[in-house]
Amino acid sequence: MAVLLSACSARQLIVQSLGNELANQGQAVEEDVGLAREASAFYLKLSESLLKESPGSLKLAETVCAGLSQYAFAFVAFEAEKLAASDAQAAYRTNERAKRLYLRAHRHAMLALELSSPGFAAKLAQPTAGQWPVLSKDQIGLAYWAAASWGGYISLSKDVPDVVADLPLAYRLAGLAWKLDPQYDNGGLASLMGSFEAAVPGGSLSRAAQYFDSAIALGGGKNAGPLVAKAENIAQAQGQREAFELLLRQAIEASELRRDLANEVMRERAQWLLKTADDLF
Repeated sequence: MAVLLSACSARQLIVQSLGNELANQGQAVEEDVGLAREASAFYLKLSESLLKESPGSLKLAETVCAGLSQYAFAFVAFEAEKLAASDAQAAYRTNERAKRLYLRAHRHAMLALELSSPGFAAKLAQPTAGQWPVLSKDQIGLAYWAAASWGGYISLSKDVPDVVADLPLAYRLAGLAWKLDPQYDNGGLASLMGSFEAAVPGGSLSRAAQYFDSAIALGGGKNAGPLVAKAENIAQAQGQREAFELLLRQAIEASELRRDLANEVMRERAQWLLKTADDLF
């Protein structure tokens, strides 16, 4: 029995060590979009395998959820959007794959939150704020990506009322993280709040714009994401083409100030949106 317990303990230590290393690698800077896409599949599968062995690891769960969500957004959902004008069937299949990836990411994140805080999902669904779960600082990143992946899944499921009905809960989860750390991810969380505020029933475009402006400021003007998000959620929604194009050009300029994967992906999106502006307006 002692030998068996020792072996199990050693195995868990190895799994945890590898999980921590992968989590740290998940923060590495990579500006080559093609290389990132080619490397992602192996990295994500390995991370998922380790997470199954150590489902309570918040850091690893955050890495897996972030990786799957980013892959779905940058390489699958975006491809579906580009295919829509030329091949509706291929666009539909690709969009369905993106939905599955977002949902997969969300389930990993929610399981880890549930394991670390039993009853988390049930508390989140309660009607009054006093009943909602209280996040700890080490749960902020996981809650952020749980909400982001949830929002991505909902945005691609607009024809499924039961899924869309969860939008306020996803926004609530993001809000719990934002209240604890409004500056999280150099404005990434503020930008997510802006996207939710613009989309949720009864939301305010004015408040959404404030979130986006905060995100832009927190990123020091070097994050293309909030600029693209503001262009799509505010300027496009209000039919302001001039403002839309200005924000996208600013996003492209911001991507030049810091060459990392997120900025490269958003620069590609900004360039594509500019090219398709006639169709959008």
